[in-house]
Amino acid sequence: MSLAVPAPARPQDGPSAAGLRATARIVARADAGGGTTRLPVLDGAGPFALRRIRSGAHQARVCVVGAMSAPLGGDRLGIEAVAEEGAALHITAAAATVALPGRGGEHATFDVRLTVADGARLDWLPEPLISAESSDLRMTTTVELAPTARLVLREEQVLGRSGERPGTLRSRLTVRRAGRTLLDQETAYGPGVPGWDTAAVLGGHRATGQLLVIRPEWDEKPVDVQLLGNAADGTGQGVLAPLAGPAALVTAVAPDALRLRRLLDEAARSHLQLGL
Repeated sequence: MSLAVPAPARPQDGPSAAGLRATARIVARADAGGGTTRLPVLDGAGPFALRRIRSGAHQARVCVVGAMSAPLGGDRLGIEAVAEEGAALHITAAAATVALPGRGGEHATFDVRLTVADGARLDWLPEPLISAESSDLRMTTTVELAPTARLVLREEQVLGRSGERPGTLRSRLTVRRAGRTLLDQETAYGPGVPGWDTAAVLGGHRATGQLLVIRPEWDEKPVDVQLLGNAADGTGQGVLAPLAGPAALVTAVAPDALRLRRLLDEAARSHLQLGL
């Protein structure tokens, strides 16, 4: 999802404005002897180049690198990642993703599907998604978890590049554990969305994000509610709250991506004992 540098122009297939269709796939598998995780499937596609990076302790690590400008209007893009039983998979990105307008006026879609089996852990930690002016993106993230699976998921959204108005961004996150819905939420920002910039939603902020952590042991002892940041000093604010299940959700808003990341990282370190 990295789109930090100019990319080569796309080949044109004719007058159709249908856009690009591409889905990248990752599968992580624990070795039979235990202790390490392999990547039998690492299949980049379209704008998504997948790169192995130095593994952590028992964890396979993958970086998503942008190979072209995307998503553009009309694109239909996806990433699918599976952590099989006992595997540990960490996915990050080289830089931010920028949603851009296409020539035909169509919206783009970006679908992320994550599957985590029993005893497995998946860390989904991309860089921010930036909604550029006049873009129109619909993003879905769907997570399927086995009963003893673990998940760390971060989403960050920045509404407009520096000095520009945002595009339209609609996002849905659905998480199911053992076939039962743990979290299902939908957000929408930008032109044509009622009230998105009011005090009831973003209150003038231009960056919003969340950190979702799922650990089976929280079935017995949920996390405590914590308030984050300080609205008075302009650094942003957020809240850490337990969900109805072994999960904690941090939700935050801030003036920019840097201060948003600081809020989420502080919650991870101080309240969730995570080093991201």
